[in-house]
Amino acid sequence: MRAVLFPLVTLAALSGPALANDTMSQLGTGGLVFLTSQNVAMQSEDLTVSPEQVKVVYEFKNNGDKDEHALVSFPLPDITGDGDFMVSIPGEDPENLFGFTTTFDGEPVDVTLHQYVFAFGVDQTELLKSLNIPLAPFGATTTDALNALGAENQQKLIHLGMVIPMEYDAGNGLQTDYTPIWTLKSTYTWEADFKAGATAEVIHTYKPSVGGTTGVTFLAPPSEGYDQAGDYKKRYCTDDSFIKTVEKTLPDPNERYGAPFTESWISYIWSTGSNWSGPIGKFHLTIDKGLPQNLVSFCWDGEVKKTSPTTFEMNATDWYPPYDHELEILILNKQDPTPNVG
Repeated sequence: MRAVLFPLVTLAALSGPALANDTMSQLGTGGLVFLTSQNVAMQSEDLTVSPEQVKVVYEFKNNGDKDEHALVSFPLPDITGDGDFMVSIPGEDPENLFGFTTTFDGEPVDVTLHQYVFAFGVDQTELLKSLNIPLAPFGATTTDALNALGAENQQKLIHLGMVIPMEYDAGNGLQTDYTPIWTLKSTYTWEADFKAGATAEVIHTYKPSVGGTTGVTFLAPPSEGYDQAGDYKKRYCTDDSFIKTVEKTLPDPNERYGAPFTESWISYIWSTGSNWSGPIGKFHLTIDKGLPQNLVSFCWDGEVKKTSPTTFEMNATDWYPPYDHELEILILNKQDPTPNVG
């Protein structure tokens, strides 16, 4: 495993997502999943990850003498509501929060979205539908619909562990919002035919969930039994060289939270997709850090080549996704210390 870093080039303001209350967590997404086959092998996978888009190009070959008809799926990460919901949601379309698209041999695929709601392990999807409540456990549309319910139904949802009442005063006296805390599970599926002896190209793209903080958090010493630096080293392979590069930007070495960066986190779940025949013949990974002045760190067991001011690439043959470590990317977004005011 290794860390990759880039030197500071210039200072520039970064345009990016606002991070409320200092921290926003990310949702880990991954690749395609289909029924295990003894004959369909992945000849190659070309994965590109950036804060703006994840793109994966697959080449599958059916090495058997019969056509294979498979159910293909793209599972989305679970989303669980909370009284202090601070999760990065890439889009606003409830039917396609990640802007997911896919093609099979160059033709767009008509996918089906399956969504289910669970609370304490019980499927409550039909209950919410009967009450005309959106399934998404976040957002003003869902909260407004819950607040508009009668008291009996609101108490029922509280009893089932699906919502919690949140009291607050916005200047007009005490009022209550009914906040969802259920879990939404979503998966896209479609049917695919892999012809005997033929190669099929599958491409899918989506916008990742990018979490982060408004400052650098891993330079501080351990406190109250938690070692942030140790956690980052394990998760993102932030080695000594990377740490020293960030430390050099501190205006005051004693102020360990003063580095002029914000953090962005991207998670790609690659361990769940290896359900084809054999390893990936050729694997190519490109990571784009967004802007030349940003820094980036992640884990990779092998050679890393810088191929542009913002990208670096890796290759592997006969490769199996590791089951002990997903692709976790840390990007430090360089901030302008003297923003324009006017």
